[in-house]
Amino acid sequence: MNFIPPDFAPASSEIFMLIMVCVVMLADLAAGDSRRYVAYLLTQVTLLGCAILTFVSFSTEIKHTFHGMYVDDTMADILKLMVYGTVSAVLVYSHAYISDRGMLRGEFFSLILFATLGMMVMISASHFLTLYIGLELLSLSLYALVALRRESIVATEAAMKFFVLGALASGFLLYGMSMVYGATGTLHVSQLAQIIQSEASSKEVLVVGLVFIVAGISFKLSAAPFHMWAPDVYQGSPTAVTLFIGSAPKLAAFGFVMRLLVEGMGEMVSDWQGMLVILAVLSMAVGNIAAIAQTNIKRMLAYSTISHMGFLLLGFISADFNGYSSALFYVIAYVLMTLGTFAMIMLLCRSGFEAENIDDFKGLSRRSPWYAFITLMLMLSLAGIPPMIGFYAKFAVLQAVVNAGYVWLAVAAVLFSLIGAFYYLRIIKLMYFDEPETTEPLVLNSDVKILLSANGFAVLALGIFPQSLMGLSLYAIQNSM
Repeated sequence: MNFIPPDFAPASSEIFMLIMVCVVMLADLAAGDSRRYVAYLLTQVTLLGCAILTFVSFSTEIKHTFHGMYVDDTMADILKLMVYGTVSAVLVYSHAYISDRGMLRGEFFSLILFATLGMMVMISASHFLTLYIGLELLSLSLYALVALRRESIVATEAAMKFFVLGALASGFLLYGMSMVYGATGTLHVSQLAQIIQSEASSKEVLVVGLVFIVAGISFKLSAAPFHMWAPDVYQGSPTAVTLFIGSAPKLAAFGFVMRLLVEGMGEMVSDWQGMLVILAVLSMAVGNIAAIAQTNIKRMLAYSTISHMGFLLLGFISADFNGYSSALFYVIAYVLMTLGTFAMIMLLCRSGFEAENIDDFKGLSRRSPWYAFITLMLMLSLAGIPPMIGFYAKFAVLQAVVNAGYVWLAVAAVLFSLIGAFYYLRIIKLMYFDEPETTEPLVLNSDVKILLSANGFAVLALGIFPQSLMGLSLYAIQNSM
């Protein structure tokens, strides 16, 4: 029996991440309560180390290892670098918040890193087993993070709902994968595409499996009608955890959809295109209409996320390079906007007070004109108003879907976007035209000041000059397929 050892080099960042998770847990245990900052610093060092390893191994060549179960390509490297940057920003924004609430502990950072490892595996998976393992590693870490504040009844309830519905969605996905395996006899994504192309499989069984796979993916994207978990989980989780759930995992979900639907089942595009059209329309309708009635800012942003996932799906519906690159551009823009928005919510929080209602934004322009201006840019971007990045992101996916012949879908998307502008503009109205409920000044660390200002500037700058990011997105897609 000849055993060929796998090439570990393409997966060096994942191996380093796994080792450092163990180091963070042991270091936090040794440091004790008096030096909780050790775990935070080690976590940031871990993300930096992974970024360096990924950057050093960056190549336009597509590399497979672990017997075809893992792939390292341009799209994977770019998505991973985005994930590292996003998670690092989440930790900077969250530091003061989790410190005030007694969550600055090793288990918080360990779970964040385990979730990040799951995302990395999802992005580079080229086999049904590695796709599922990465997804479950991410999901289980998120369930635990939501329930981390054990004394909070609301957080525990949110975690329970998240776990039960997440388990159901995982069951759908796994059942769909098993149906596809039964029809094709393979679990490898590349072989799956070849078998479907050769028509050497049962089309009926494949379509049934595809339905379950799309249902499972929709849950992870929080796309309607599989969105039920999002508002409760966003509201019930500590804001730092909500920020994490709403940002980096969306990048991994994009990679997951690309590997599974585009690379693996691309030959069945006529089947999953129709499914995604229904999901996109429902997501944009439910998200934008339901958000209008919300008074809790985190619930409002949960429904906003649902509508944005509908726009993200428009890029996949076009089923070409421009569409996929537009979807990648959109998900990066969405993550950038989400980071800044939830950072502002945590900025309004203080010890013993959670800023969860939209009324907490009242009179922000008088308390802090600069941060009110940053929030203004973020809200305009989320609404898709020029010259912010959100406008160009929506324009790109709409252009892709029109080129694919779905003009009516683009018209519907624009109408739903107009409806959605109301609840974003309402926040601006509260900040600039209402009296503040408190005159207490906003207090934040210098690193948060710099990062939040850079975040707001990036939303504006990338809206005015989107060519570099769009070019990078197109480059990532073209060199990975």
